[in-house]
Amino acid sequence: MKSFVVALAVIFSAVSCARIKPKTTMLLDSSGERWVEKNLKRMTLEEKAGQLIFCRYNGLFFNRESSKFKELEELIKDVKIGGLILFLGDIYEAAYLTNTLQSMADVPLLIASDLERGLGQQLDGAVVFPPLMALGAAGSEEMAYDMGAVTAREARAVGIHMTYAPVADVNINPENPIINVRSVGESPELVGRLVCPFIRGCQENGLIATAKHFPGHGDTDLDSHTVLPTVYADRDRLEKVELYPFKKAIDAGVMAVMTAHIHLPALDPTPSLPATLSPVILTKLLRQKMGFKGLIVTDALEMGGVTTLYSPGEAAVKAVAAGVDCLLLPPEIPDVVKTLVGAVREGKLSEGRLDESVRRILTAKAKLGLHKSRLVDETSLDTVIAAPEHVQKAEALFEASLTLVKNEGNVLPVGKDGKIFVFSLSSDPGDYYAGRPFIQELEKHCPQVESFFADKFTGEEYLKEAEESMRNADAVVFTLFSRVRSQKGTVGLEERHITMINRAVEAGIPAIAVSFGSPYFIRCFPEINAYLCAYRYYEAAQKAAARAVLGMADIKGKLPVSIPGLYSIGHGLSFYVKK
Repeated sequence: MKSFVVALAVIFSAVSCARIKPKTTMLLDSSGERWVEKNLKRMTLEEKAGQLIFCRYNGLFFNRESSKFKELEELIKDVKIGGLILFLGDIYEAAYLTNTLQSMADVPLLIASDLERGLGQQLDGAVVFPPLMALGAAGSEEMAYDMGAVTAREARAVGIHMTYAPVADVNINPENPIINVRSVGESPELVGRLVCPFIRGCQENGLIATAKHFPGHGDTDLDSHTVLPTVYADRDRLEKVELYPFKKAIDAGVMAVMTAHIHLPALDPTPSLPATLSPVILTKLLRQKMGFKGLIVTDALEMGGVTTLYSPGEAAVKAVAAGVDCLLLPPEIPDVVKTLVGAVREGKLSEGRLDESVRRILTAKAKLGLHKSRLVDETSLDTVIAAPEHVQKAEALFEASLTLVKNEGNVLPVGKDGKIFVFSLSSDPGDYYAGRPFIQELEKHCPQVESFFADKFTGEEYLKEAEESMRNADAVVFTLFSRVRSQKGTVGLEERHITMINRAVEAGIPAIAVSFGSPYFIRCFPEINAYLCAYRYYEAAQKAAARAVLGMADIKGKLPVSIPGLYSIGHGLSFYVKK
């Protein structure tokens, strides 16, 4: 494993060092310092508590008289929240609404969003990248930097100042239902090596990066959106694996760290205590031992890993006492603010502790230049968002990440003149036509393509009918979709779909599986002739995979995880198009 990582580091070191140079450095100047202290001094206790709160909004149109708008207006003007978190929307609506909401705020709002895969993850029309596991497969520090930089330029254009990315978790559990392909991989060294240039790409272009989910969510088989998972590793393993990428991120200057709603007895044995609420983990370990001086933000406080154990107010007080600065998505926001204020007045929290967090939040806002200008130029969006060079960088990463795990009998590439039968199989409801872009790309080059779509609820009789049709094909391609989603509990495939794949293999039909999700799928059909990993269902990934299946695109990715009992980390078969 280490030799693979070292080899990749040597290959990319020269180009990365030349490419990764500071562009925009977020520094606190004297005017910013004065602004921070002036605002902190004039704030009431209630306003200080409000600064710690971050609530959701979406970039879709809604009327000023609507209940949604009135609720946001009240939170900004009356509760005086510190920031907002953008979930989904459209480019122009998001920019316009963000400007409108900023104009209402006494103190500029810190606008954040989960942009693990670029601004296109949230806003239609922006550039979308593959998940970090695809970056791990490509192994390129230059691409990692570019992914961060493109995300930053597009995010700042619409008024977003902070991304809750990168995921610094080390995915060492194949059954992980919520991290999985969101992680770079299972090697701490590889994760650390690639999250650092991503962070620099973000922050050198004016976007605060957030390493998450501290101290590491990669070794769980439960989803903290619903319950509190426990990681049972000992302190030595945690130091070598989970904590390693976070230390690298801190050394690289990451400005924020997000906590995980997971229980780690080796770090804090307090029963049923999430890391988010642990002073041992957040203050003694993260702040004092690891030397982190930036913003500590919670994962969403509406998640089951907290709400099943603590009331909203209790969780908020415990989080702040543990060392948290930003409370993300707490339920019952006005009550949470009252509880925080009450905790200070009752001596459960010191006002000085509150001041520490407010100062960090105001300092971040000043470093972003929000004390001088908080609005964005809506007329410039069509020159920044989805710029051709941004699109090209994303498409290059989709192609560079393609990983050919198996090609028994050289069934790939398939012949363009043969009959190809494509099964698009999704384990998610409503994803019936998930594989259409893949099929459309094949049809451009092959005269004989027959396709079949099935999702989670497709009937057994329909599956059997389609299975009969594939027996006359020269090759059968199974495109596999299972999204990482909160509260879903699994990223596995439908048993009926697995059975169909294995029956095709048993029938002796040249069978190819293309994963547009977890690379671990092959454990369910190890005898498949060929297996290609593309890591995400996006259109660019599907088109790149289709070209690769036809031998029209290079394949050079390497597995950033091991497939237990089958393939080791770093495995990957190469294929290059003849020039």
